[in-house]
Amino acid sequence: MRFLLTEEQREFTRTLDGMLGASGTPAAARAWAAGERKPGRELWARIAATGVFALAVPERSGGVGPLPVELALAFVELGRHAVPGPLVETVSAAALLERLGEDAAREAWLPRIAAGEAVLSLCAGGPYAVDADAADAVLVVRGDTVLETDAHGPVQPSLDPARRLSRPLGGRVLAEGPAVAAAAAHAADVARLATAAQSLGLGRALLAATVSYVKQRTQFQAAIGSFQAVKHRLADTLIGLEFAQPLVYAAALAVAAGAPSAGREVAAAKVAAGEAGYAAARTALQLHGALGYTDEPDLSLWIRKARPLRDAWGTPADCRARVLSA
Repeated sequence: MRFLLTEEQREFTRTLDGMLGASGTPAAARAWAAGERKPGRELWARIAATGVFALAVPERSGGVGPLPVELALAFVELGRHAVPGPLVETVSAAALLERLGEDAAREAWLPRIAAGEAVLSLCAGGPYAVDADAADAVLVVRGDTVLETDAHGPVQPSLDPARRLSRPLGGRVLAEGPAVAAAAAHAADVARLATAAQSLGLGRALLAATVSYVKQRTQFQAAIGSFQAVKHRLADTLIGLEFAQPLVYAAALAVAAGAPSAGREVAAAKVAAGEAGYAAARTALQLHGALGYTDEPDLSLWIRKARPLRDAWGTPADCRARVLSA
């Protein structure tokens, strides 16, 4: 498959990249990790103004989508800038609501998601919800039932401090019946696609930061980037990211087309991008030396996201099993 971005898509990613680069995302991420929501919500509103959340919402509900390809491109940039918050969970919650067929639930949340006025988390297939303490509501999928709640247990520690986990509690029934399973499966595919795109962007940012660093750091009167072992490590990292990128794009196209193979293609993209992002984090950690082990440099915000993103919405083993399924 040959995939080339249109000029509109390129301009969209440039606009989003420029906006995020000027928005102080590291400070917002640190504040979010400390439980201070205001900078993160202000950043959320700026992201919404570029149309990112509207991409996950159908036109009849105030959005412009669903547009999985553009959504994937947006999440590459969100990963590149380490934006905090339940971004994946909000767009996958939108995908769930759109498929449920419950008019009241759709109209209560989807226009607000598109406008950036609502932050949702989604708990499906696991005990924890991401950033339930910051979300306006958590949608919980249990069997053939979807619950809505704003109650949660204590926040649990996470490898990524800006990724706060807690158990949702209670809730009122939002929808139930056989349609829930199909809607939840689609929402999970959207979540895996967005997470894969985030991992890809995260890996790109880590590789760029590491290349810049090895050009400056010297040993034996030479930049360490001139050492053959360092070059090989960086080349391996780049190859992993280059291999993952077309898989992410292909998965987005499959979801957009509603292809029967979409689930397997999304799982393949999730494995490749998650492993590539994690490899980029390990490369950055090693080649930055002792700086990589501290929280003071902003680089730690990217490094500590890599493994949680690799394992979120399906571990590599789970996704490989999905790829191999009939």
